[in-house]
Amino acid sequence: MKRSIKQNVRYIEKNWQLYVVFLLPALALTILFKYIPMGGVLIAFEDFNVIDGVFGSPWVGVEYFKRFLSSPDFLKYLMNTLKLSVYGLLWGFPVPIILALLLNRIRRTGIKKKIQLLIYAPNFISVIVLCGMVRMFLSPIGPVNQVLGTDINWMTMPEAFRTIYIASGIWQGAGWASIMYTAALSNASKDLEEAALVDGANILQQIWYVELPAIKNIIVIQFILQAGNIMSIGFEKAYALQTDMNLPASEILSTYVYRIGLLNGDYGYSTAVGLFNSVVNVILLLLVNGVVKRLNEGEGI
Repeated sequence: MKRSIKQNVRYIEKNWQLYVVFLLPALALTILFKYIPMGGVLIAFEDFNVIDGVFGSPWVGVEYFKRFLSSPDFLKYLMNTLKLSVYGLLWGFPVPIILALLLNRIRRTGIKKKIQLLIYAPNFISVIVLCGMVRMFLSPIGPVNQVLGTDINWMTMPEAFRTIYIASGIWQGAGWASIMYTAALSNASKDLEEAALVDGANILQQIWYVELPAIKNIIVIQFILQAGNIMSIGFEKAYALQTDMNLPASEILSTYVYRIGLLNGDYGYSTAVGLFNSVVNVILLLLVNGVVKRLNEGEGI
């Protein structure tokens, strides 16, 4: 017989030491690797010196933020980051949903599993290997140029960088991202599907009135999370696809932080840029969540 909520609460109160023992390692690791490193943001307000350390370096206030915001490159790097993220969201977000809806129409289990294996597999390719494949395919003697009958070096073209970045990202991640939607579609009301068929609903009407409502909440949550991470575009892929020729389009805030901080050793300035990036992300997350709550009958995250 199932225990009531009150019984569960009493059991937890009685055996709270056991739960503390189980939670303590996870809490310790979270504090050690997530919260304590947050103290490093102080470097953004200091003329940081490795010898003096975080607490011994002289304080400069918001000098680095003023320097970054007044920099002639600020707007260029910000726009490059926003364009990659926003275009990636607009083009990439619907693809997993479409894949899940298409997979849901396949009734033969064997064929469905084979197709799922094919679309999930790219997710297990590392970012660096993926970038190597992209460079090989788009080289002047690569398969793409052989099919087109050209000898263009696509990786040196700034105007092609965003398309290459976004398209390769969709190919790699869309299949894996569709898993959540596919799982949610399995919970769609079978009675409602049968009723729609009896009423003569076509495929598009079945998708719109039966299947999409079943995954609406997941779509909303995923959109909020992805929109809130617009400024957190991955460093590894952008840096691996970056060349001296496509730099006007490929230099984003994360690669700029790497170049200024690690290569040039300007730790305070690079930390200020990274902190600016994180603050903008938090603001975007709150704004998007607020807008979605208004449009989705008060439901957000």
